[in-house]
Amino acid sequence: MNDGCYKLSWRERISFCSGDLAQNIIFQTVSIWLLFFYTNVYGLAPGVAAVMFLVVRIVDVVWDPIVGAFIDKSNPRWGKYRSWLLLSGIPLAGFAMLCFWNGFSGSLFYAYFTYIGLSMCNTLINVPYGALNSSLTRDTDEITILTSVRMLFNNFAALLVKTLPLVIAIFAPKVLNPETGEMEVQYNTPEAGNAWFITMSIFALVGLALLVYCFIGTREKVVMDKARSHDVKVSDVWMEFFRNRPLRILAFFFVIAFTMMSVSNAADSYFMTYNIGADTFMTTAFMWLGTIPAFIFMPLLPFIKRRVGKRGMFSIFIVIAILGMIMMYLFVSIPATRSMFWLLCIAQFVKSSGLLVATGYMWALVPEVVTYGEYTTGRRIAAIVTAITCLFLKAGMALGGVIPGFVLAWVGFDAQLAKQPLLAEQGILWLVTIIPAILLLLGLFVISKYELSDEMMDEINKSIAQKNK
Repeated sequence: MNDGCYKLSWRERISFCSGDLAQNIIFQTVSIWLLFFYTNVYGLAPGVAAVMFLVVRIVDVVWDPIVGAFIDKSNPRWGKYRSWLLLSGIPLAGFAMLCFWNGFSGSLFYAYFTYIGLSMCNTLINVPYGALNSSLTRDTDEITILTSVRMLFNNFAALLVKTLPLVIAIFAPKVLNPETGEMEVQYNTPEAGNAWFITMSIFALVGLALLVYCFIGTREKVVMDKARSHDVKVSDVWMEFFRNRPLRILAFFFVIAFTMMSVSNAADSYFMTYNIGADTFMTTAFMWLGTIPAFIFMPLLPFIKRRVGKRGMFSIFIVIAILGMIMMYLFVSIPATRSMFWLLCIAQFVKSSGLLVATGYMWALVPEVVTYGEYTTGRRIAAIVTAITCLFLKAGMALGGVIPGFVLAWVGFDAQLAKQPLLAEQGILWLVTIIPAILLLLGLFVISKYELSDEMMDEINKSIAQKNK
């Protein structure tokens, strides 16, 4: 009997996960570096950039449900979901390049136009890609393996993105430091605008090539019958949200997780530049330590989940992340340890070990809530469910983009100053440690309400298979 619990080959796993690598080369560059680019290179005030981030997310509130319903309703010739990897990949790469172009330096209209365009194209990739995950298999163990491989690719993308200062340094101008007498790279000034554009162009083209590879190597196996897809409406987005309790819990966890990650990621570059006074190599090393734990823990994800369960895994690793944030706050706040960069690296490793597992495994829950929706309604509307999670994801990104901008404005951050006021340094430190820790505690409470255990999912899959017979 075909119950949809397919086992995937390694070629299929790698092909699918290359799509996540592609998206995150672009997505994480925007998440980590766009605010820094806008304030230090492009010439926008932090508060103005924060308002723009909020406006773009408001556009997504309207756009994402439309895209989710449209994709579940449509049936393109190359696959319901995978077709969009080709159709939307080229404009996504184009807007990614334009967002980091300094040709209209300081133009608020140009910044709005390119960032809104990038966000809309990202939805046209992210929603079908997320739904593609649910179309490959129903098997919970296979989904866990797929998620662990996907997060490895995700974090490899993060490694690439966090080397951005080193890549920019190749193309950026160098100036003489009168104090040291040495030539130094200027990657955080308007003069480095062309270097940012060249670097982002390289990243965007690599991402486009990986999307094509994902399209070639994947096949949809578990999708809604075409006859049922004609009835899909935009209103189904909110109908599904209100009747699917596990989806609501996951959506709220998404908004909290992405708020936390966006705040922390956006603040890291400011933290290393102004609180630590780090050079490009120290900044890259610190950011790499935010990713390297993934290559240790992600391969162990199936084993860890079997030993402690989903809730236990979230609880353990969220507490580890909070512990790392407390360590980081203390190391930087105490004068005796502030200059010990190796202590900061230890704290970063501990913090990241917890974050990467807790925020990585949440993606394995998306196919589960899709299947739960199919169990309760008879329709496998994967794109609509993905659109809901993307909507809350972007709401988190909106808050995560707004919070740093407003905090920087409130504490008196001035991009023209090499040495920031004490209040500004303290505000940046809170963005990296205290605010993310508070959000993680809230996320721990929310995810503790998630009720779909592996045993329950096995029973649901068996019931669906019986109905499909």
